[in-house]
Amino acid sequence: MWKKNIETFLGCDADYAEASVVLFGAPFDSTTSFRPGTRFGSSAIRHESYGLESYSPYQDHDITDFSIFDGGDLELPFGDPSPALEQIQTASASILQDNKIPFLLGGEHLVTLGSVRAAAMHFSDLHILHFDAHADLRDEYLGASLSHACVLRRCYELLGKDKIFQYGIRSGDQHEFKWANGKVFTHRFNFSGLENTLDVLDGKPVYLTVDLDVLDPSVFPGTGTPEPGGVSFEELRCAVTAACEHLQIIGADVNELSPHYDPSGISTATACKIVREMLIALLKNKGANFCAARRKL
Repeated sequence: MWKKNIETFLGCDADYAEASVVLFGAPFDSTTSFRPGTRFGSSAIRHESYGLESYSPYQDHDITDFSIFDGGDLELPFGDPSPALEQIQTASASILQDNKIPFLLGGEHLVTLGSVRAAAMHFSDLHILHFDAHADLRDEYLGASLSHACVLRRCYELLGKDKIFQYGIRSGDQHEFKWANGKVFTHRFNFSGLENTLDVLDGKPVYLTVDLDVLDPSVFPGTGTPEPGGVSFEELRCAVTAACEHLQIIGADVNELSPHYDPSGISTATACKIVREMLIALLKNKGANFCAARRKL
């Protein structure tokens, strides 16, 4: 089902057959609760990546040293999120079936659910590492159970207790935080203690989801739900690099860029750089590509 995209993310122009990671976009934002526009995020990341070097001085590697395929954006319907989630799940499942890592560019955060559904079918004992400003643990938002405000609650229902680890959380209603006690590990405000979580998750299949509004709006204003008090670019870069280097990441996503809220382009450039660093760190991690021993038959 995959054909090489005409415009690819920086250096991600390998053939599908030889690629270890498959990049694809999910331009969907029908459940955005405040300011819409994340449907333009994946294409903006792809287009604006040409303003960056493919070489990472942080990691002393070039993204072109690795085989990454960019399949472009899925053509998703708007309105009811169920058909869009089914398409995302099908796309991620096909990538996993081919022993490759799906790397999803959102879109609103709800798109994560499609990829997690696919990953949960392929891997037993799946865990989620979640970087975000928002807990996203509501049971429903304005009567909708499929909302970007509920995405981690839906993931919890798939995976169960003690499988979700959240960092950077600084927003949510009181009930979300009370409900999470004893069910989800939620670390507020920053990434302190992340190294302990990396030890806990060592050897387990992990899905990494990064909502870019974990960044402070002074660094990343181009998002639909800006939340003051966030982390710096350097803090997020170090956190995603550590996770991708040390964990068995079997799937990942970066989401919630709304590029038109930041006409300077700084937010999009920041998103591009986070994606570049994640991809390089992920592919440096030789032993963590697929966690095949934990795959369900």
